[in-house]
Amino acid sequence: MAMNDTLATALSNLLNAEKVGKSTCVVKPISKITRAVFDIMKDNHYIGEFTEVDDKKGGYIDVNLIGGINKCGAIKPRFAAEINEFTKFEKRFLPAKNFGMIIISTSKGIMTLEQAKEKNIGGKLLAYIY
Repeated sequence: MAMNDTLATALSNLLNAEKVGKSTCVVKPISKITRAVFDIMKDNHYIGEFTEVDDKKGGYIDVNLIGGINKCGAIKPRFAAEINEFTKFEKRFLPAKNFGMIIISTSKGIMTLEQAKEKNIGGKLLAYIY
């Protein structure tokens, strides 16, 4: 099976494990982007702690699920978003105002759309979660 998007795979694994009520989820393969997105999800209480395991085969992440995810997914294609377009994408990917978040890759690193607004920078849309 060819794996083109490790982030999309990771997020769908999380969502599926969450839907069937599992308390942990093993995500592999991992990438720097996946790790950064998981950090943001943990900081915003969508997932619990996670540990990275190096099994000499690309490694995997063991994630503790806390039942915080209703829906999450990668945004394809990775739209480039300018500051004045943020509202349009929030309307498209999130169900309600101030509910959920969009994760964006900027020149200053990976962050939420809110943080990008504060810093006044645009970037590429990576994922949404609520």
